[in-house]
Amino acid sequence: MKKYPLVLPCAICALILFAFACTTSQPNKKLEGKWTSKDGETKLVITDKKFTTDDGQPVTEDYFVNKDTICTSYEGSRPYTKFVIKALDEHKLTLLYPDSDVVEFAR
Repeated sequence: MKKYPLVLPCAICALILFAFACTTSQPNKKLEGKWTSKDGETKLVITDKKFTTDDGQPVTEDYFVNKDTICTSYEGSRPYTKFVIKALDEHKLTLLYPDSDVVEFAR
């Protein structure tokens, strides 16, 4: 009977942490898919875990989304390459590349 007051707060904290972990780990579903740049030179494929750019030679990297920034890394290496999402909807994606180029993509 003495352990009951200690078990209840621990169980509540565990449930809160579990609920928070399940809701924050999902990537933005609008990003996923096959994108092509407006000039047709660059293809971009985003899945739930991989970010692939193909401008003549495909490069696949792991990624995560932090607010309006896509952070990619090749096989977990750091520092991350950052792509800023300028605009995103169902059919259009505008990215600011790390070298300050703005590229517009369409599905």
